[in-house]
Amino acid sequence: MSELEEEYRLDYFEEEGFVRKECPSCGAHFWTRDHDRETCGEPPCDDYEFIDNPGFDEEYTLEEMREAFLSFFEANDHERIEPYPVAANRWRDDVLLTQASIYDFQPLVTSGRTPPPANPLCISQPCIRMQDIDNVGKTGRHTMAFEMMAHHAFNTREDADEEYAYEGEVYWKDETVRYCDEFFASLGVDLDEVIYIEDPWVGGGNAGPAIEVIFRGVELATLVFMSMEQDPDGEFEMKDGNRYSYMDTYIVDTGYGLERWTWVSQGTPTVYEAVYPDMIAFLKENAGLEHSAEEAELVHRAAKLAGYMDIDEAEDMETARGDIAAELDVDRGELETLMVPLESIYAIADHCRTLAYMLGDGIVPSNVGTGYLARMVLRRTKRLCDTVGVDAPLDELVDMQAERLDYENRDTIRDVVRTEVEKYRETLERGGRRVEALAEEYAEREEPIPTAELIELYDSHGIQPDMVEEIAAEHGADVEVPDDFYSLVAERHDADEALETATEDEDERFDDLPETEKLYYDDQQRTEFEAVVLDVFEREDGYDVVLDQTMFYPEGGGQPADRGTLATDETTVEVRDVQIEDDVILHRTDENPGKGEFVRGKIDAGRRRQLMRHHTATHVVIHSARQVLGEHVRQAGAQKGVDSSRIDLRHYERISREQVKEIERVANGIVMENTTVTQEWPHRHEAEAEHGFDLYQGGIPPGTNIRLIHVAEDVQACGGTHVARTGDIGAIKVRSTERVQDGVERITFAAGEAAIDATQRTEDALYEAAETLDVSPEEVPDTAERFFEEWKARGKEIEDLKEQLAAARAGGGAGGEEVDVGDATAVVQRIDADMDELRATANALVEDGKIAVLGSGADGAQFVVAVPDGAGVNAGEVVGELAAKVGGGGGGPPDFAQGGGPDADALDDALDDAPDVLRQVLDA
Repeated sequence: MSELEEEYRLDYFEEEGFVRKECPSCGAHFWTRDHDRETCGEPPCDDYEFIDNPGFDEEYTLEEMREAFLSFFEANDHERIEPYPVAANRWRDDVLLTQASIYDFQPLVTSGRTPPPANPLCISQPCIRMQDIDNVGKTGRHTMAFEMMAHHAFNTREDADEEYAYEGEVYWKDETVRYCDEFFASLGVDLDEVIYIEDPWVGGGNAGPAIEVIFRGVELATLVFMSMEQDPDGEFEMKDGNRYSYMDTYIVDTGYGLERWTWVSQGTPTVYEAVYPDMIAFLKENAGLEHSAEEAELVHRAAKLAGYMDIDEAEDMETARGDIAAELDVDRGELETLMVPLESIYAIADHCRTLAYMLGDGIVPSNVGTGYLARMVLRRTKRLCDTVGVDAPLDELVDMQAERLDYENRDTIRDVVRTEVEKYRETLERGGRRVEALAEEYAEREEPIPTAELIELYDSHGIQPDMVEEIAAEHGADVEVPDDFYSLVAERHDADEALETATEDEDERFDDLPETEKLYYDDQQRTEFEAVVLDVFEREDGYDVVLDQTMFYPEGGGQPADRGTLATDETTVEVRDVQIEDDVILHRTDENPGKGEFVRGKIDAGRRRQLMRHHTATHVVIHSARQVLGEHVRQAGAQKGVDSSRIDLRHYERISREQVKEIERVANGIVMENTTVTQEWPHRHEAEAEHGFDLYQGGIPPGTNIRLIHVAEDVQACGGTHVARTGDIGAIKVRSTERVQDGVERITFAAGEAAIDATQRTEDALYEAAETLDVSPEEVPDTAERFFEEWKARGKEIEDLKEQLAAARAGGGAGGEEVDVGDATAVVQRIDADMDELRATANALVEDGKIAVLGSGADGAQFVVAVPDGAGVNAGEVVGELAAKVGGGGGGPPDFAQGGGPDADALDDALDDAPDVLRQVLDA
């Protein structure tokens, strides 16, 4: 840390009379105008001092504070830009949720490959930090959902080795701190009370000096100066143990917590009363949470010490609560009884806002990625509601926040929440039995149920840890729940499956080759071209041929590669596959056409046309699905083919037959309109500003300019080949729908000739069924239903007859040897019937108080043994002995067992020996 000391010696600090000090409590270095100050000002070194004493000229609402910040920076030559979604995986493939405003500009802008939408800029970006989930409600200051007000400047060094999308310096550290001071001053704050703590920042391979801004005990902003990149030979060793060196770009990355600024301006006991006043009041009333004047006064005093409850800083929550109780001179148990329900109320309000952000931005709950995180928050919120006694429907609570955030899809949000709550109930019913078994297992071992088991129970069954504690206690088992349990769960799922795919090492052979000219974008209908062979690389199963230009489409975006031929005057080679690597297109052939040769390329035109139909049809189907199912629907994957294609959609329930028909109707309406399919290459920021991040249904393309495909009203970023007009698709037929995973529905469809083939195959099956049933095709459904009901009725009748026959046998209606086995009577009998009939007969005999030993030669030699309570015979042991005599095995619990073997000829002899076997087992 001392290596960076000079980074913090700003001219601005010197001009303004700041002094650098070291906190005697935590050891942090900080800058202050107050020369008499000793501590850094942040909990636990200092308490919250702004409660009832805000230090601002006036109180602000969230909306007023947001506007004050953005207007201040607009007045200081920053351009205000619109916030991005909370689902960061809409525009980048390395993270799931937006956790800071800088996420909007990573990695393309921060690396210098793409210019920012403005420079400098200001924004108020909604964010979600799952790692804070366990602190929410407890510390008084943590919210999982929050807005990060920020201003950013993107700079490059004068001696930069490369060209970047922006150049020169806009401003850097001194100006950033000055802006912070001036914004404080604009709100009437005494600048002598503002403290700047040195806290170097590291993240994602980058680093730099950073400053935490503290006012009256709470951190209100962080000023990060991203200027370094990881380098084994770097001159700076940072707190992660790695070395770093300066990079060509350097970026002002600030974050001002909107909720905290609003809170401090009001001086309320916690941030929650400032941010969610109406909802907190509603939840308290609904839960019947009332405090006497004395209790309210104690809660108020405890709020000023709530910073001690930070899970990241405290030894554990029990100790932290005890420290607060000691300082307040009250019993820890009494304080906990008072505070825990209130903390749950705070968390419910915050979690509902988080859910409103997630579901409002179209995240669909599921078992993976952002969907899992949404489901985790929803289930925890539901459990908190149940525990504290809030009986208002969860969908209504989330809707209160969605309305406040001005989301237009509130009906969908409520529908998603209701669906998820019902799924949660079903999951809990199934999971409870698993918890009981686990509790019994660990109680027997005299060990506590470990955290790993708790996380697995939550992942697989949604069982909250406090529920595990309740059930475990009933079975004499202990549970150790870590204070940061939910953070651990979120960390386990903080990567999407799609983000974890490993990239292959780049092939250096292609480094010196120029980018292949892509002719298929110039004229997608053309199937023949001429080119020069730049190079040929031998493979184990053929050759990679590189041309200067090509009409062959390489595999990508779910579209298979083109196939065809490359011909010279001497030879013709088959192109079996086409791949692309660093913009160099590789034609995989069976033979070598010769380096430097002039070739004529010819694509399989029929195959290309069908792939184009299916690719354009994919755009049409997803657009139609969004019209029918809702705007929350987004692509989770797609694969185009010749005979059919499929598209996976994020949706919270099964797609009904009526919805399938409506999707088909909308899709074919677009086809019949015969709209022109167009392409354009706008600047990325312009495209995002006009169309939003739903552009990236099929993935996030690189580059400053991106290719957009317009099909009717649908616009998507896409690199595939498409038909010229929607009428060229021919027709679209949905072949099937299925759930491929929770929250993801697959639609398989066919277009053009493939649609006709699919329809005819379905009709053939219908006509064959009609012929078999000897009815018209229209009568097949009713006839099949009638036959099915008759078949079920006959099956039930057969079962009833079997039970009657079994009862008759048990009552002496059929022969069987009765033998005395101790105080009980056993019936030994051969009945050549199936196992169902044997089991029914055995159960009837047991009901009559007899031991049943039954054998059947219908399928090899089979035995069933059933024993009534108190008979003293182990059925499993008897079956084992008898089955061994027919060359097999078997067993089961003491009251009922079955088994057998292949030697049916030995069945009678085995049954003759049964009385002796019974007595031997009894004596044993």
